[in-house]
Amino acid sequence: MQPVLEIINLRKSFGTELVIDDLSLEVPVHTATALIGASGSGKSTLLRCINLLESIDDGRIKLDGIEISDPEIDQDEIRRKLGMVFQSFNLFPHMTVRENIELSPIKVQKKSREEAHQIADQLLKRFDLLDKAEQYPDRLSGGQQQRVAIIRSLAVNPRVLLLDEVTSALDPVLVNEVLSIVRDLKGDGMTMILATHEMGFATQVADQVCYLESGKIIERGTPSQVIENPTHPKTRDFINRVHQAGRL
Repeated sequence: MQPVLEIINLRKSFGTELVIDDLSLEVPVHTATALIGASGSGKSTLLRCINLLESIDDGRIKLDGIEISDPEIDQDEIRRKLGMVFQSFNLFPHMTVRENIELSPIKVQKKSREEAHQIADQLLKRFDLLDKAEQYPDRLSGGQQQRVAIIRSLAVNPRVLLLDEVTSALDPVLVNEVLSIVRDLKGDGMTMILATHEMGFATQVADQVCYLESGKIIERGTPSQVIENPTHPKTRDFINRVHQAGRL
């Protein structure tokens, strides 16, 4: 199966600190890839490099066979094909929920306000948030804000959805309402890459799991291989620490 996304020998440094170290990864279409590892292992930086929010030092990134890491590429055109959801929501506080969702279809895809309105309401209705359409983000719970952030990224119908620790800023009670929307997207066949500390969730939704340490993929495989039966000593140590912290 032709991968929708290919990362080839990627390197990224911040000053003298090497954050991504000769990393390669293929993401087949309609699959979910979970990135696991301790804070500082390179998961978020990798997502930001894929979305062209960070420049890379070496290597290549391809989307549908096109090298998007080429400095001559139209980055705005590429970002129209990638959706990214941050752990801090990043909703515009002065806009209503509906206006937040309409913004990209109008500004990026040049759709009419009527078309964007229809897209927003269809997504809000699907994920049981239509009654919040005229609310401002600060009137919503953290879980509702994160669900709106995910919906906003879906409004442009991305080829790949990037999810960066989307539950880490939430009270544990609110985590499940965000994870449920990701499960639904998995059922729809959305291609996703998610950085997560929720091992149980990764086990449920991921087709492949990659354990990162010091910017390298130390171990990769199915959830049953990497999370339930890791073979690398560093992966086993990490999973044991996760067990002790109660995230499995």
